Amino acid sequence: MSDTKNFMFLNRRAPYGTIYAWESLEVVLIAAAFEQNVSLMFVDDGVYELTKGQDTAGIGMKNFSPTYRTLGDYEVRHMYVDKASLEARGLTADDLVEVEWEDWETEESVDNIVEVVDSDRVAELLEESDVVFSF
Repeated sequence: MSDTKNFMFLNRRAPYGTIYAWESLEVVLIAAAFEQNVSLMFVDDGVYELTKGQDTAGIGMKNFSPTYRTLGDYEVRHMYVDKASLEARGLTADDLVEVEWEDWETEESVDNIVEVVDSDRVAELLEESDVVFSF
């Protein structure tokens, strides 16, 4: 029996102004380091965490958004974005960063693991998870 669990990190808040997005990213990296199946879901203002071209100079905070583009290197294979949340904020998939994933052993690769999904799929993915961390 495997000790591997399916961890879903549910990101609901904007990337800056609170510690939640940064804390989520840190826990994602820890879980991935312990070889768990890690996925991320971005809903509500959490969709802003993956938007391209973030500039934090005006708020005096470090821009940690480039870290999301490295998650494929940590064996994170799935990043989901709620379509309704994007649309409610006037965003589309074109506004989001792309994250590559490659299996070094099999050379299987995916150009972009960021996937926009509808609300039914959001519910299915959450239900299929062994553990859901909400930030």
